[in-house]
Formats: sequence, C-alpha cells, structure tokens
Amino acid sequence: MLRRFRRLPDDLRGLARLAADATVGTADLVEALHAQVGTRLGTDGAGRRRGISGLVYRAVRAVARASGWTAEAALLPVARLVREARDAPTPRAREALVAVLNGVLGDGLAATGNPLATEMRVRRGAASLDLTPDALAAALPHASGDVLVLVHGLCMNSLQWEADGHDHGAELERDAGLTAVSLNYNTGLHISTNGRAFSDLLDELLDAWPVPVRSLSFLCHSMGGLVARSACLAAEEDGRTWPRRLRRIVFLGTPHHGSPVERGGNRIDQLLQRTRYTAPFARLGHLRSAGITDLRYGLLRDEDWRWRDRFEARPDRRRPAPLPAGVEAFAMAATAGRRAGGALGRVLGDGLVPVASAHGHHADPTQALAFATDRLHVATGLHHFDLLGPEVYPTVLRWLRPVAGPAGPGSP
Repeated sequence: MLRRFRRLPDDLRGLARLAADATVGTADLVEALHAQVGTRLGTDGAGRRRGISGLVYRAVRAVARASGWTAEAALLPVARLVREARDAPTPRAREALVAVLNGVLGDGLAATGNPLATEMRVRRGAASLDLTPDALAAALPHASGDVLVLVHGLCMNSLQWEADGHDHGAELERDAGLTAVSLNYNTGLHISTNGRAFSDLLDELLDAWPVPVRSLSFLCHSMGGLVARSACLAAEEDGRTWPRRLRRIVFLGTPHHGSPVERGGNRIDQLLQRTRYTAPFARLGHLRSAGITDLRYGLLRDEDWRWRDRFEARPDRRRPAPLPAGVEAFAMAATAGRRAGGALGRVLGDGLVPVASAHGHHADPTQALAFATDRLHVATGLHHFDLLGPEVYPTVLRWLRPVAGPAGPGSP
C-alpha cells in the first residue's frame, strides 16, 4: 500500500508551494488593479505600498508564503519515509495531470524547485532507465541494434504514446525490429534547454546500449520534433558523437514554424496592455511557460530567446535551422478537412498546427525546411492527437523500417 502512494507527499508539497505562489500572484494582480482604479478616482493609487491597503497586501503575501513553507516542512519526513518503499509504476492519471501542469507552468516549477517539476528521463514504459551498461542490459534483455526514441509533445508525457489501445513504439518493435524507448521531459522549459539536455542524454544512452548500435531514429509528436531538432543543433555545437548514428526522424504534427494558437495568445497580451484597467490582467497571460511562448515561431536556439522579453510583440527573427544533413527526415501533417489542399487545412490544419508549418514551408526560403516531396504526408479527417493513433501507423511504419548501412552526419 505504501508503494502505491509513494509520490503523494511530494505531490502535496508541490501543490502547497504552488497554491502559495498562486495566492501571492493573485494578491499582486488585485493590488495592481486596485492601484489603477485608485489613481483614476484620486485615492490611494500612487501609494500602493503605503497605508492600510499596502499593509493588507503585504500580509496576504507573507501568510501565503509562510503557509506554503510550513506545509512543505511538515511533509518532508513523510516524503523521506515513502521514498524508501520499492519503486512502482506511477499511475497514469497522476502523470497526465502533472504533464499538463508542467506544460503550462513548468519553467516556474523548475525555477522554484517545486517537487512537481518533471525531470528529463529516458523511460521504458513507466520506468526510468538507469543509463549504465548493466542496468540497460537488465532492462532491455532483447535489445536490437536499431534504437528508436519517441519524443512527446507539449503538456504530455511518455506514457501517452498509447492511444485507443495503439502504441506506435510497441507496434514498431513488433513490425520493424526496432527497440523503442521514450523521452519524458518538462515541456514548460525552453525548447533549446530541453534540446541540449536531450543531446547530453543521447550520448549516455548509446554508449551504454546493450548491443552495438546500427541506427538511431526519432519519432516525434508536436513540440517533440522541435526538441529533437534543437538537440541536433546542440550536438553539432558541442561535438557530440550520437548524430553519427542518426538515420531517420519522423515528425508528426510538429509546428516547425510555430503555431497560430500561441501567436493569438501574444496578440491578446498586447490588447490587454493597452489600457490601465486591463493591463494587470495581462499578468495572467504571462503565467504561460517558456515552452509555450517558444511555440510562437518555433524557437530552437538559446540565442532565439535570450536577452529578449518573450511576451513582447516582435517579428520572427530566428536564425535559420535546416534539417540535419545526411538524415532522412519525414513530416506528417493532419487536417480536419476531407481534402489535403482544402482551405480548412491551410488555415487550421489539425486544430493546432497548420499543414504548412508541419511540412516546414515558409515564405522566406532561408527558413523553409527541405523535406523531399515523397517524404511528406497529409492525413485527412484527423486532428492533432489523432496522429498518435492507428490511422497513421502504416505510413509511420513505412518510413521507419530499418535501413542497412551507414547514413547520418559524420558516418564512417
């Protein structure tokens, strides 16, 4: 019974801290709104940190912080006790909830050391893999030399590759002889932060793989494709060796040039900031994570966001990031419409990612991605998350069947 609830104390500690942070943020919002109204009415607006009202807001913030610290301290001994229990798979419902929380607020959770922040791990099912030769040999007794890493999308986790009884990774193991592992990561962090961490893990993974590695492939859904591309860029900068074994990348609904959903969110931010009465509410939009704001244009490098206000309205100034050389790259888009070239697909695509973005098309030739036309596919009558389902699997299988011989950049 103890094993079943081993994560509960940490979850409660994380929620206690998150509730305290939310209370402090709410107090800040209300105080800012109070100040604007007070200024308009000629009362205490300018002196927001003076007098009775300022004292009340400071007290609310102090009590919220103290309550959060007290709850965490009380739960620490219980957390230590439960951690001593043997590991057990984490319930899927809890994983799904934590994944959403990390997608929306993950950078803040990581920055404050919140126990709910997801740490990047390579996993097999629900179990994290220890990237040492002995541990991998025990966890993967039937490993092949063709490695497949699945990389999930925003607000998701590695267990959610299973959809409607179908799991791309499990099916590819059976039908293509690949050995599949999955990346689990905090999707609220900057894409480039996750990309570099993923690149670091890949060298560890392949160096410890139980048998000689013939090929490495990625299967990426949504944001996962941007993380994989960012990892390739980081590996080139850092002189990593794993790209020499990289053969194929399959992108499923990846917003290579961003999503109109985040661009719309940024426009709402700008509208709210236009008047003194609505400006405080723009803070609510600023709660969304760095991972989400990176999806405005699909930012892959640190330099694309560093030293810039990520909530500022600005044009797309990314440094071009071509597909990795010598790697076969495939891109699948989905459209809710019945025709691949219909207006619905061009504008809305799968509901989150337009077809053009998923296929890497761009009006600026330096930003366009050079996918071969026979490596592009549009799945009609499907939505974004249907790309995880059995309807698209025959195409995924055809693209990911192992190939003999070296490919990848730097191959001997």
